[in-house]
Amino acid sequence: MIRRFFAPAVLAMLVAAPVAAQSMDGWQLRVDRSTNAADPDDVPEVDVSEMDGKLRVATGPAAVVWDDDSKAMGEYMLSGTFVLERPSDHNNYYGLVFGGADLGTSSQNYLYFLISQNGMFLVKHRANDEAVHTIVGATEHEAINQPEGDTSSNELAVRVGSTSIDFIVNGTIVHTEAREGMASRTDGVYGVRVNHRIPGVSVSGLHAMSGM
Repeated sequence: MIRRFFAPAVLAMLVAAPVAAQSMDGWQLRVDRSTNAADPDDVPEVDVSEMDGKLRVATGPAAVVWDDDSKAMGEYMLSGTFVLERPSDHNNYYGLVFGGADLGTSSQNYLYFLISQNGMFLVKHRANDEAVHTIVGATEHEAINQPEGDTSSNELAVRVGSTSIDFIVNGTIVHTEAREGMASRTDGVYGVRVNHRIPGVSVSGLHAMSGM
């Protein structure tokens, strides 16, 4: 099944409604348009599809995709395998969203752990429609597989412990953050974020296990 969302129409609808759209089989979609005139979205739509247990997202404007029934609380391990089908025309990021709350409203709140096609990762906290806090800025790491030809595959994981959070790529801990301040808000919905102008990312095995 494929759903195509045209960003201008979605945004027009969302002036008087939450900034989200119903996708398929429980999936929700939120677009996050570029405000940088030097780095526009260009492609107006977001394609979301699901087949054989894999979620595929192609952007358009950046998108957060989640299911309200997918939640992780306390101590847990969240993981998924991300296949970049074709690189963006410039460096862009994609990966895990966790600790989400009110994702369909202007009070959206979530953490995200993303990697890029050039072997970088970052960790940020989104507090509302305007505020984004950097926890870990763009950092290069050799554990991240970069495209060979057009594609690359990376398993991303977030291990939330009692006092710290491990950020893991392909079994390697690339960063450990104290579970405090902005990084303490780990309870909530999980999903994926795909930044803008990425032709296609497929996600498989997205799940959370408690007590890890």
